[in-house]
Amino acid sequence: MLTRRHFLTAAAAAPLLATVSISQTKPLIRPRRLQAGDTVGLITPATFVSDPDALIKAERTIKHFGWRAKWGKNVAKKSGYFGNPVNERLDDLHAMFRDPEVKAVFCVRGGYGAQHLLDRIDYDLIARNPKIFAGYSDITALHLAIHKNTGLVTFHSPVPVSAFTDYTQKHFVPALTETKPLGVLTNPPESNKLRPEHTLRAVRPGKATGRLIGGNLTLISTLMGTPYEPDTRGAIFFIEDVGEAPYRIDRMLTQLRLAGKLQQAAGIVFGECADCGAGDYKPFVAAGFSLGETVDAILGELKIPVLAGLTIGHTDDQLTMPLGVMATLDAEAGTLELKESGVS
Repeated sequence: MLTRRHFLTAAAAAPLLATVSISQTKPLIRPRRLQAGDTVGLITPATFVSDPDALIKAERTIKHFGWRAKWGKNVAKKSGYFGNPVNERLDDLHAMFRDPEVKAVFCVRGGYGAQHLLDRIDYDLIARNPKIFAGYSDITALHLAIHKNTGLVTFHSPVPVSAFTDYTQKHFVPALTETKPLGVLTNPPESNKLRPEHTLRAVRPGKATGRLIGGNLTLISTLMGTPYEPDTRGAIFFIEDVGEAPYRIDRMLTQLRLAGKLQQAAGIVFGECADCGAGDYKPFVAAGFSLGETVDAILGELKIPVLAGLTIGHTDDQLTMPLGVMATLDAEAGTLELKESGVS
């Protein structure tokens, strides 16, 4: 059982300007951009998708953007370990990167189980056939492993069954189709400024520039101590999650702090965390702290810029994050500027 010893109130700090060395273990590989009529491979490397309504929704999404859908042969299967045996999920991933007709690989959903594939993936195959690879949530495991082992820019993005609001589409399509930098990103305009739907907050003020890395906090925590854990040195490190009580967020952030992952970053973006409020489990009752207090207690002690509330991850209004590109975080302005395109 976790026992919180104490929380420290984040003190106001003078603005920071971070300039740090950039770590990039592999040369950056940008996949070719998507064009009208291109074929997109659809796979389920984590949780299976057998609901015909969900499959129709995914294919409709691909057609809406002017692309053609090609399904992995094992997508709709519902058998074996966690729906699909590991070898079947792996076969679909490899087949899509091997297929010259397929120009991008989209994960239909996240869920659970992507980490099963990591030590079985043919990373040389992916490096020889660089393509857009997109998804989020549990797909974080694949993003971090593929990027670390190949240098390929992958895209932490909505999946084909996501809500795709106008704001989400506005940032998703250019990220995959345009070779110019996406520029300054921030949350969508608020219709009610008194009660904003998305609240941005500078936990630590300042600016920092580095390569973009990150994803789902639970998956990042799961990968610690493995060859696939993220290298945050000099990076703009973004994290997001859903449905986690504050004490569990504390546990995972503390793990990253103890591993030096937070301190080594140039700046941190803590995305929206839907349903991360109070729970009835005893550690929460004993601690009695909110998500915001948890974030301030751990991230507020860092000596780097920290922004909380950017619409990354489990939210209908969702930004697309190309892992590996240079980005500048301005915590006080509530912006993240992508200075390079993720595609060529």
